[in-house]
Amino acid sequence: MIPIKPVGNGIAANTEPRSPATAALQYLQPGSLNLAALPPLSLYIHWPWCVRKCPYCDFNSHESTGPIPEQAYLDALRADLEQSLPLIWGRKIHTVFIGGGTPSLMSAAGLDRLLSDLRTLLPLEINAEITMEANPGTFEAEKFKAYRASGINRLSIGIQSFNGRHLQALGRIHDENEARKAIEIAQANFDNFNLDLMYALPGQTLEEAQRDIDTALSYAPPHLSLYHLTMEPNTVFAKYPPQLPSDDESADIQDMILEKMAGAGYEHYEVSAYAKPGRRARHNLNYWQFGDYLGIGAGAHSKLSFPHRVLRQARYKQPASFIEAARKGNAVHEEHEIARGEMGFEFMLNLLRLTEGFDPNLFGERTGLSITMIEKALNEAEAKGLIYRDFKLIKPTELGQRFLNDLQEMFLAE
Repeated sequence: MIPIKPVGNGIAANTEPRSPATAALQYLQPGSLNLAALPPLSLYIHWPWCVRKCPYCDFNSHESTGPIPEQAYLDALRADLEQSLPLIWGRKIHTVFIGGGTPSLMSAAGLDRLLSDLRTLLPLEINAEITMEANPGTFEAEKFKAYRASGINRLSIGIQSFNGRHLQALGRIHDENEARKAIEIAQANFDNFNLDLMYALPGQTLEEAQRDIDTALSYAPPHLSLYHLTMEPNTVFAKYPPQLPSDDESADIQDMILEKMAGAGYEHYEVSAYAKPGRRARHNLNYWQFGDYLGIGAGAHSKLSFPHRVLRQARYKQPASFIEAARKGNAVHEEHEIARGEMGFEFMLNLLRLTEGFDPNLFGERTGLSITMIEKALNEAEAKGLIYRDFKLIKPTELGQRFLNDLQEMFLAE
């Protein structure tokens, strides 16, 4: 791939590598969309290493078999960010998310340097939500105190289960005691944190799933993310599928979760997300509302809007390739504009995840197109009872939430 390649919509493809500033000027030229205003902008930072690759994981994560080249990677992240600045000139960063991999493998000094680089280069909103993913088994109380002091104000902890047998089946490096200890350290240092749990695990019963939920709720986390285990392509579980609960058993677990979470006072605002009032994940909400995000780091993805086009980017995936590309001046491996015909699907893929729905005017604001372009699919979805729709609201019905993939696919053909 050439480092920056404009695609279609009246801009000629350029086979010569260009500076990001030159590319930014080209993306400001007239095109086929017309956005009245740019959406909020978030920053995603990818840390690609973990202690062990989990058999269900399809993220860009790599087992750290030797010493992690932390300084070289932090140098590359800064270079990547500097090279990206012309594409986001004048725009404020509302949220930051450091994901992985296992970012909590980073040293306290390394994280301090990373956040210092961000503050030097970017205009961060005063009360920006700055989240870091962390996994039990990497929790050291002093290190997490230092993370908090550096500016992390929200943790997302990958618990997955409190059942030792299930943790083993999922390939996690921690046990149930370490899971509990991690939450206690988080509670001591952070007033805002999320727990990630998975359900419909190999051999999991309804009672076991309920115990996991009850244990999580006993810590009163501000936010809970509850994910149905899925067999993703190119994972160990896809190659060697474990015995999972049946569809009926999974549905029973889902019903139990909905009842438990509502009873505990959590708002079910997105398919897999539950929050105490005022504690919704602002970073993730920006994704689901088709906002913009700059992704830096190995394999990170970006979605960036300009007045007349929306751009998608992906960085080099292998950490060594990313470090080398950033050092040479451009870490972007692939780049393309979202075609007009794909915009309706891209928008609905995200917005239909929100259980409370969205204002139809948001479609025009975020895509630069008229909502009439998806009118046919909206009518069909409404006729099948998958969405509720009026002049101020479009939202998935309970049936639509249960068959979300089918509902989203209805917008593919538009």
